[in-house]
Amino acid sequence: MTAWPAFSRQEWLFSLKSFAAAMLALYLSSRFGLPRPFWSMMTAYIVAHPLAGHVRSKSLYRLCGTLLGCAATVVLIPSLSGSPVLLSLALALWVGACLCLSLMDRSARSYAFMLGGYSAALIGFPLVDAPASMFDTAVARTEEIALGIVCASLVHSIVLPASLAPSLLGLVDRTLGDVRRWAGDLLSPGADDELGARLAQDRRRIATDITQLRLLATHVPFDTSGLRWTQHAVGELHDGLAALTPSLSALEDRLAGLRDATGGVPNRIARAMARNSAGLGADVSTGALDGVREAARLEGADQRNSSWVRSLNIGVAAHVDELVAGWRRCHALHVDIAAGLAGHAPHPKRGKPSRPSVLHVDRGLAMRSAFTVVLSTCTACAAWIFSGWRAGSSMAMAAAIFCSFFATMDDPLPGMHKFLVALLWSMPVSAFYILGIMPLAHDFGMLVLCIAPLFLVVGGYLARPASSLTALGMFFGVAGTLALHDIASADWVSFLESNLALFAGALIAARVTAIVRSVSSEWSARRIQRATWRDLAGMAGTAARPGRALARDAFAGRMLDRIALLVPRTAGSPADHGGQAAQLAMRELRLGASVAVLRQQRHLLPETPVRELLVGLERAFLAQATESPRRLDALLPAIDRLLALCLASTACEPAVSALVGLRRDLFPSAPSELQP
Repeated sequence: MTAWPAFSRQEWLFSLKSFAAAMLALYLSSRFGLPRPFWSMMTAYIVAHPLAGHVRSKSLYRLCGTLLGCAATVVLIPSLSGSPVLLSLALALWVGACLCLSLMDRSARSYAFMLGGYSAALIGFPLVDAPASMFDTAVARTEEIALGIVCASLVHSIVLPASLAPSLLGLVDRTLGDVRRWAGDLLSPGADDELGARLAQDRRRIATDITQLRLLATHVPFDTSGLRWTQHAVGELHDGLAALTPSLSALEDRLAGLRDATGGVPNRIARAMARNSAGLGADVSTGALDGVREAARLEGADQRNSSWVRSLNIGVAAHVDELVAGWRRCHALHVDIAAGLAGHAPHPKRGKPSRPSVLHVDRGLAMRSAFTVVLSTCTACAAWIFSGWRAGSSMAMAAAIFCSFFATMDDPLPGMHKFLVALLWSMPVSAFYILGIMPLAHDFGMLVLCIAPLFLVVGGYLARPASSLTALGMFFGVAGTLALHDIASADWVSFLESNLALFAGALIAARVTAIVRSVSSEWSARRIQRATWRDLAGMAGTAARPGRALARDAFAGRMLDRIALLVPRTAGSPADHGGQAAQLAMRELRLGASVAVLRQQRHLLPETPVRELLVGLERAFLAQATESPRRLDALLPAIDRLLALCLASTACEPAVSALVGLRRDLFPSAPSELQP
């Protein structure tokens, strides 16, 4: 960072707004006589983000987290002030519990839980030896942080606010374009197996985009534009896109099954495909989709075809129906969002209200992360207590913050080491400012001029994802030192003690993490896959316990989230040829959709065969989850018998489609004739 960087206009604007908010917070804190005004300045940078909606949501959740941490401090310190060891253990356990809740939440509000944990560490550990000043210190820290939050929110919301709308609408347009291209390729003339390689990347990108849309949607209520009035439509659009994916994947699989069974797509369907020269358009009520659906229904009713071919055609018709309905819904919601941004009244809610997204949560890894932060913090506290180090509280604080900050990564060590290097580089810079520059700043204007060059450059690098971690390490090193020191009485001894304590705490956190917490991407991918099989077993085994079931759309949302998690974890694995992990996850997504439809239709089916099939599926899925797979051969006759019974009734066409899906996904090499 020695050379003056060539930042873009947006990066300079973000840096200038962040610096202005920080200086406003610093000035007001000084005018109000708060003891550590640099806490306000540091908070203004921590909640900063190029998008105003993110700043406002982070500000709200950070304020809630700070109040939560302050309340915990006020409760714990008076109760345990007579025993520093028990107090340190209680604070460490509090940080661990809050981190565990944060990792299991996976929404924007998870920030509040994490802040509630390490805010208690920031406030509480310096008071272990001085509990008498507990209340005043807790209130002062809360006021300083709250002032920084308010200043950041005001500046980023008023001064050229960057709306979330362009990013969100661009993401929606890209996702709809990928869906349109996928469906158009499937229904184009000459679609065959060679499309697989070309479409694999699109499918993975759709899963990633849908997960990203969910994350952006959590900030929509805080946006500065009219986008916040479209919150319901954005949530429904996310659900609609998630529901489209299993329909498209199943349609692709059924067409492939027809090619396997008959050597090609039936002529009626092929002619309907040939009329699909432009792929999907905005209106899917006419054109090739209607033609493909009608052609597939005719083929499904043609008694000259074998039972299996008829079943495949019924499946094609069913999934085209789902695609038509889903696309109409998504297109209408897209229009509603655009109209809302233009200032028109929002459209009445379409269909059922959207439910909160059900996302993948690894509770075991969350508890392991919580244990890591507790062990790291207790280790730092033990070193502090037994050594009697005057600056030891900073070591405990650093251990708690460091473990919390990197807990979302599979292997936090590379990020921790990068941060540690930046922290080391910040020490001479901090010494230069605290011991050389700050004593010469006799008024606020001179102080601003002194710190402006460093923080304007660091702010620009914070806006760049590639350099944000290094810039954050430099920022925390300098700003944290300013916040923890009384500038008027700073000297070399106190400076070295506090900075060495911070570095020692970070180092303890890194070493404990390396022993206890670091896991490989492959390990995480296997846990994601086992969790999927457990969900499938829960869906199949709920014939008599419906309360345990995952709804189809909820399962689709969770599976797409898992695909988005699997893709970066398996992309560099030599065993993952051609994105095999994502393909298997897509197969499991189809399995979940099939099981959900079968359960919905079970009241129309013969009771004994469907119950036996669901029990067999539950046992097979549980065996997959425990990595002791059972032979599935016994399930094939059960599926075929039930399928033959369902073919005799037109009211059971959805169940036929679901059973075809189970047969194709569990037995891709099964013969083209149903077993008697």
